[in-house]
Amino acid sequence: MLGLDRSIEELQAQQAALEQEFSARFRRAVAATRESLADRIDTVFAGRKQIDEELLDQLEEVLIAADIGVTTTLEILETVRRGVARKQINDLDALKLAIKTELLNILQASERQGVASETTVPENVSPYVMMIVGVNGVGKTTTIGKLAQRIKAEGNDVLICAADTFRAAASDQLAIWAERTGVPLIQQKHGTDPAAVLFDSLKAAKARGSEVLIVDTAGRLHTKSNLMAELEKMKRVASREVEGAPHETLLVVDAVTGQNGLEQARQFLKVAGVTGIVLTKLDGTAKGGIAVAIAKELNLPIRYAGIGEKVDDLVVFNPQQYVDGLFGN
Repeated sequence: MLGLDRSIEELQAQQAALEQEFSARFRRAVAATRESLADRIDTVFAGRKQIDEELLDQLEEVLIAADIGVTTTLEILETVRRGVARKQINDLDALKLAIKTELLNILQASERQGVASETTVPENVSPYVMMIVGVNGVGKTTTIGKLAQRIKAEGNDVLICAADTFRAAASDQLAIWAERTGVPLIQQKHGTDPAAVLFDSLKAAKARGSEVLIVDTAGRLHTKSNLMAELEKMKRVASREVEGAPHETLLVVDAVTGQNGLEQARQFLKVAGVTGIVLTKLDGTAKGGIAVAIAKELNLPIRYAGIGEKVDDLVVFNPQQYVDGLFGN
């Protein structure tokens, strides 16, 4: 019994250490945004004895500068004003708590409306089809490689479909990631109909007994209707071959692009049936508040966040740790 208890304690200690490491990495990733948000809030509040309209106007500028978005910012400030009127908010600590609470509520509400945070592969679905969409340059190929590694590490048999046949380099990049992660890749020659590559990949996944098929798509510019039509065709092929497919469609958004990323998301929502967001390069921007704007204005959960260049630097997005990181907790 003592040995068993010790093993349980060791596992719990390992888990606690992993959680602590993740929290620290996440905090480092949002450091630039934290400087843009919490530190500037401190500056705005410094030397003031009361919360007045001038302070709230400055606070509005701070929140918008962090890319939290105009709509969300105005709602947060309305909550703050009510708190001030009721004498519930009368100092910096109370003000920060009110903002933190609102940000967390927004992110958690989008999770409840959307899909679960963890990648859950149902036992009665095979293969579970994940379609990855997004414009060129947002880190889509890298995300697919990291996602394949993560899902494989969770105990699933994974297959990658290289359906971005428009850009020759895309398949080459995916091949490197496939080799690095030890995940099989289905690809065809440059210019092949992406829907045909997907069809072959679905057949291969069934034959191999693969549990998850991750589908790359062309880095389609969201303003080009022909590329969007191609995406819709791929969705039809997937649903015809596997019931309910694609089961998840993740839109990769570059956090550095800020409000442009939000507009991309709006366009993809019209045709792609996006179920969640992968927010890349969160560690490279002072405008990481875009996560909140996406959650609020699109009611989409942030599923994963890219916080570095390593293969394990794609992490499940945790709203609590994100908000805590913004305020240095």
